[in-house]
Amino acid sequence: MSRGPEEVNRLTESTYRNVVEQFNPGLRNLINLGKNYEKAVNAMILAGKAYYDGVAKIGEIATGSLVSTELGHVLIEISSTHKKLNESLDENFKKFHKEIIHELEKKIELDVKYMNATLKRYQTEHKNKLESLEKSQAELKKIRRKSQGGRNALKYEHKEIEYVETVTSRQSEIQKFIADGCKEALLEEKRRFCFLVDKHCGFANHIHYYHLQSAELLNSKLPRWQETCVDAIKVPEKIMNMIEEIKTPASTPVSGTPQPSPMIERRNVVRKDYDTLSKCSPKMPPAPSGRAYTSPLIDMFNNPAMAAPKSERINNSTATSEDPSLQRSVSVATGLNMMKKQKVKTIFPHTAGANKTLLSFAQGDVITLLIPEEKDGWLYGEHDMSKARGWFPSSYTKLLEENETEAMTAPTPSPAPVRSISTVNLSESNSVVIPPPDYLECLSMGAAADRRADAARTTSTFKSPAPKPETVAPNDANGTAKPPFLSGENPFATVKLRPTVTNDRSAPIIR
Repeated sequence: MSRGPEEVNRLTESTYRNVVEQFNPGLRNLINLGKNYEKAVNAMILAGKAYYDGVAKIGEIATGSLVSTELGHVLIEISSTHKKLNESLDENFKKFHKEIIHELEKKIELDVKYMNATLKRYQTEHKNKLESLEKSQAELKKIRRKSQGGRNALKYEHKEIEYVETVTSRQSEIQKFIADGCKEALLEEKRRFCFLVDKHCGFANHIHYYHLQSAELLNSKLPRWQETCVDAIKVPEKIMNMIEEIKTPASTPVSGTPQPSPMIERRNVVRKDYDTLSKCSPKMPPAPSGRAYTSPLIDMFNNPAMAAPKSERINNSTATSEDPSLQRSVSVATGLNMMKKQKVKTIFPHTAGANKTLLSFAQGDVITLLIPEEKDGWLYGEHDMSKARGWFPSSYTKLLEENETEAMTAPTPSPAPVRSISTVNLSESNSVVIPPPDYLECLSMGAAADRRADAARTTSTFKSPAPKPETVAPNDANGTAKPPFLSGENPFATVKLRPTVTNDRSAPIIR
């Protein structure tokens, strides 16, 4: 593609003007945009650091979990990895500022001056050369007109040849100058673009190395991170074992279980409590094999006027008397006593002897019941004074009234409903025996005489059946004479009790 000198000259000047009027202003704008880019990246790095600090805090929370500990460590590791990558990115952008922004700022000011001076110098030199050529051409025309007159033709011919050579020489110079100027202008333009490309290639190389490091770091850790969250419903084996232990019946019950209401079926509650205490109390000795001694004197120590409002009479489902009309009389504590352990007061002394499972006590002692229901006439309790525990006959005690209990000791909260049950089977005459010798020694002589008199009046009213020889105790078992009313069978054996219905604390309704 051939171009004339004038066209090449215009290309040269346009190249210089392009650098001065477009490239350099664009470079200034690029510097401003680069600074904004740098600020945005720094803000992103700070925001990323804050974000991954939050991820690390959540990971610390997860490390305290029983099932998410490993996930917590993974979150902390993810946070540290990304913060490390952000720090590397920050270092790369420091190089971006140093190698690109700073260099462009330094070059732009010098280049504007240089390109303006170069363009001006080229234009001035080109103008001078062009004027010299035009002057030589004008002189050549004059010489040629003079040589055509005929006079001194040889003289003007020689000068014409000299001016022709001068014009030709100057035309060659100006063409060479235009060519060299165009080449220099194009190279100046290319050098500037090369400089910009080279700086960005250097920065791209840093970014490439950064991404290689990031990829290598993430590839080494990402599979292990993903393994921890593959199965979101999987529970560690250690935790599953703990859960299975909680599900087992032998596990510890939850604290704070509400107590049953006194209006619940009292008999079922007592039976459940008894079974629970029997199973969960390994230190409690078994009840004696035989039935406990039952004394008919127990009714003499119960206040008939106070018995009705204080307790209810219910039929004992375990009674096995020969006459179905004769039922055991069961005294059940009201709902007000459901939340405290029942206490009984001894009305006869009792000696355990060689049997360590029995409880010894004197008359008038107070015993706290540890088992709410008697077993074959035996009760299990703790002596309030000696703190000894053991079995004792239920007929040797009476229920301790509330006013007496408050006067002696404060009630002890009980985790389960407790009822006190005193049972006398009026048809079981075999269990009516005289207490051992020490039972009457603790009684005062006056009280003993009064009881003998009352018992004598009672036995004179009823006719007792013939005694069974195998169940009658000897007259001198206690070292004293037997009271008359204790010489035979139960004087109340022929009395038929009416069934009663007790729905509340009021007096029984007789049908």
